[in-house]
Amino acid sequence: MLKSRSEATGLASNIVAPPSALRARGSSLDLRADPIELTAALVDIPSESRHERLIADEVEAALHAQASGYEVIRNGDAVLARTNLGKPTRVLLAGHLDTVPAADNVPSRRVGDELFGCGTSDMKSGDAVFLHLAATVANPSHDVTLVMYDCEEIESSANGLGRIERELPDWLRADVAILGEPSGGFIEAGCQGTIRVVVRASGTRAHSARSWLGDNAIHKLGAVLDRLSSYVARSVEIDGCTYREGLSAVRIEGGIAGNVIPDAASVTVNFRFAPDRSVEQAEAHVREVLDGLDVEIERTDAAAGALPGLTEPAAAALVRAAGGQVRAKFGWTDVARFAALGIPAVNFGPGDPNMAHRVDERVDVRQITAATEMLRQYLVD
Repeated sequence: MLKSRSEATGLASNIVAPPSALRARGSSLDLRADPIELTAALVDIPSESRHERLIADEVEAALHAQASGYEVIRNGDAVLARTNLGKPTRVLLAGHLDTVPAADNVPSRRVGDELFGCGTSDMKSGDAVFLHLAATVANPSHDVTLVMYDCEEIESSANGLGRIERELPDWLRADVAILGEPSGGFIEAGCQGTIRVVVRASGTRAHSARSWLGDNAIHKLGAVLDRLSSYVARSVEIDGCTYREGLSAVRIEGGIAGNVIPDAASVTVNFRFAPDRSVEQAEAHVREVLDGLDVEIERTDAAAGALPGLTEPAAAALVRAAGGQVRAKFGWTDVARFAALGIPAVNFGPGDPNMAHRVDERVDVRQITAATEMLRQYLVD
C-alpha cells in the first residue's frame, strides 16, 4: 500500500513547514526510488497553481542531495537543474509542478495497475520520470537540463516557463525539449495553434409583437452557424504526423427579453489550426470563411502552434528510441514556447490526456515504467 506524504513524513496534512525547516531536514522525496512510488509521493504534496512552494522546496532539496553533477537553482516556485559535461547535444526535460484544484482526490491511492489522485496523469507521473532519471543516469550521452515550473494550469501570463524565458533565457537553450505532458506513451509532436474570435451581429430593437419593425441580430447569426456547420476541416501531414484542424462555435450570446427583438448578438468561434499556419494566416482563414456576412469580427485570443521538428538529429534519435510511436498533438501545450525559440519540442509522458483534471484522474503505472525505460535508453545511447 502506498503511503501518503503525511504518513511518510509525520507532518499533519494541514500543516505546511516553512521553507527553512524543509531545507534543514532535507526532502522526503526519494528520487532513486521506483518512479511509481515517486509519482505517489509527488501527488501527496498538494500543489494547486500559485501554491507550489512546498513541492518546489521538496524537489529542490531532493535534487541538491540526490542528483550528482547537477547545478541546481530556484526561480520563484520553479526549480531548475542542469549538467555541464561538455556533451555535443543538450536535452531539456520540462514539467509543471502545479495541478488544478484537488477534488477530494489527494492523497493518492493505488488499485491494481492504476494510481489515482490529482495530478497523477497531468503531470506528476511525467515529473517523477524526469526527476528519477536526473538522479539515476550517471553518465548521459547528452547534457541534460531539468525545468520543473509553476503556474501552468492558469492564465498564460502567470506561466512559470514564460517567466524563466524572460529572466533566465540561457537555461532554456537545448537541441531538443521534451515536455512531460500525458501522451499515453506516444511521442506527440508539436501542437496545434489556437485562435478565438468574436463574431458580432447588429440589428434594430423592436417589440416582438411588431417584429417587422425590427432587425433581429440573432437571426443574422444563423448564416454564421451555417458556414461553421458546413466547414470541411483540413488535414495536414508534417514530419509524418497528421494534424486535423477544427473551426467551431463555442459560445453564443444575445437576447434582451422574451418580448423584444434583439439588436445585438455574438458567437465566439475557436479555430484549432495546424502548425504550418501562423496566427495571422489562421485569422485570415477565419475571415475568409465568414466573408460576405453582415457581421463584425474581432480576434480576442491567439497562440501559435509548434512544428514537430522531427527531422532535427536530436529529435530523430528520440523517435528511434520510442520505436517510431509518434503522432500529432491535438491541442496547445508549452512545446509552442520552445518552438518559438527554435528548439524542436515534443510532448512525451505517461498518462492519458483524457484523464486530466477529472475527479477520478489516474495513470496506468505500467506507462510510468515504460516511459522511464524509453527515456533512459535515449539519454545513454
